[in-house]
Amino acid sequence: MKIRPLIEVLDEVPDFRQASGKRHRLSAILALACASFLCGYRSYGAMAEWGRNYGASLAQALGFSSGKTPCAATFYNVFKGLDRTAFETVLSQWAQSIVASASASASASADEWPAWAMDGKTLRGSVRAGAEQGHLLSVVSHQLGLTGFQKAVAHKSNEISAAQDVVAHLILEGHILTMDALLTQRSLAEAICEKGGTT
Repeated sequence: MKIRPLIEVLDEVPDFRQASGKRHRLSAILALACASFLCGYRSYGAMAEWGRNYGASLAQALGFSSGKTPCAATFYNVFKGLDRTAFETVLSQWAQSIVASASASASASADEWPAWAMDGKTLRGSVRAGAEQGHLLSVVSHQLGLTGFQKAVAHKSNEISAAQDVVAHLILEGHILTMDALLTQRSLAEAICEKGGTT
């Protein structure tokens, strides 16, 4: 299975912006954000600075035809209006395709099934900031450390109710899904087995 480059996958994220006044492709902005974030540039201002610092050739490789990258205000406006669900779905499908490809290319003689780990974590500082969806239930590949899917757990809910939705979005055929004792529910185990996985 051929793995698609992330920059190509980002083209599938729907662009919410009006055509007039649009200077940069959405996929280019997201690609620059991903690259700068991986280099430790996490704020909007830092992302804009990273884009300016690495020159026109890198900017063009990321999809900026003019070689000029956006300012901090553009990053703010894009992430404020971005369809987060669509964005996470595109990234999730891409990450799961990488895990599936790595699993398929693993030695046929290996006795181990590839595995996902499901666990919930509260985002640092979210309680102090009053964020209602500061707790995420995530699924991470044991093999590659990639997040395959994540879902915000509603404020007055718990991980058990969110876990069914997470399982519904995963490719589980031939995979093991590990989790802590809180999530060992019969209905969840049945949903995992129905998708070809095991717990």
